[in-house]
Amino acid sequence: METKKQKSKYKNLIWSIVFIFLVVFTVRMIISQSEGLSPKQFWQMIRSSNPAWLISGIISAGLFVWFEGIALCSILKGIGYSRKLRQGFLYSTSDIYFSAITPSATGGQPASAYFMLRDGIPGGVVTATLILNLMMYTISIVILGLFSIVLNPGAFFTFSLPAKVFIGIGFVALTALALIFLLILKKGNWIFDLTARIVQFLCRKHLLHGEKRKLAKIEKARSDYMECASLFSGRPHLMGKALFWNLLQRASQMIVPVYLYYAMHGEAKNGFVIFAKQCLVTIGFNFVPIPGGMGISDYLMLDGFRGLMSRDMAFQLELLSRGITFYICVTISGIITLIGYLAGRKKHDRSL
Repeated sequence: METKKQKSKYKNLIWSIVFIFLVVFTVRMIISQSEGLSPKQFWQMIRSSNPAWLISGIISAGLFVWFEGIALCSILKGIGYSRKLRQGFLYSTSDIYFSAITPSATGGQPASAYFMLRDGIPGGVVTATLILNLMMYTISIVILGLFSIVLNPGAFFTFSLPAKVFIGIGFVALTALALIFLLILKKGNWIFDLTARIVQFLCRKHLLHGEKRKLAKIEKARSDYMECASLFSGRPHLMGKALFWNLLQRASQMIVPVYLYYAMHGEAKNGFVIFAKQCLVTIGFNFVPIPGGMGISDYLMLDGFRGLMSRDMAFQLELLSRGITFYICVTISGIITLIGYLAGRKKHDRSL
């Protein structure tokens, strides 16, 4: 009989295979749609780019990983569990890698939790830390989306109708999620009581099954969130720091296309518009249950960039941006996570 751990390994392996398939399919689709884009031409474009701006883009993509590690360490320190930044970096890479290869944006949290627990952090503290960081991560996307509208009010209207629908739904979904997090922290019992009553009602009407199991999950979630609320109660500075680092994390990724656009000798005046559009693109694909939002994110980026540059340049910029911020970033995060996992096991074996 397979253990839960074995099933988890098989599940991760399957999602890794799906992830690789989606990467190959997406890249091939992008290249096939651009008549003027071939691997040789793409490489020539990279060689002719401005190295200073290109390096800036690569560094900024790396900061996306680093800032999450700082955010997690900041939260842990604020509640009395200081950890080194290299440990926070491992928490971050594991979260980013597994979030990318699974349909849910929170798919990396169990992996991050594994390393935190291995470092001796209590389970309740781990849950509270990850919940708060996820809440600030979500709020950061919404804030930057609103900022992009202020920065360039017309950016949204230059997208096609399907892209507008994705962005609109994404904005509503992420805003609702952020509000739910805040409500639970402030009025947790009321929210969970209401949820439990709804589940009981639906089960009585035979619209849902497994009432005891579902109510047990609600109670477990209530316990986790209440512990989170008690840990962060009366510590607004801690939540402010977490929001600050999450804002920097999201912004460092969203600004990468701007750096790469300049590296490709784009016009300086378009930088603000590209940043604003990338903020909206991020909102548009973050709620989609596809690993890394692949396909949807590429479509939204191409749709937003085409009005500012030639078709070929839009394809090159999109492919280079996604290549650095997603494909390469996820691959390196996966390698670091594997090294951290093996190093931890080796240390554990020596201690036996």
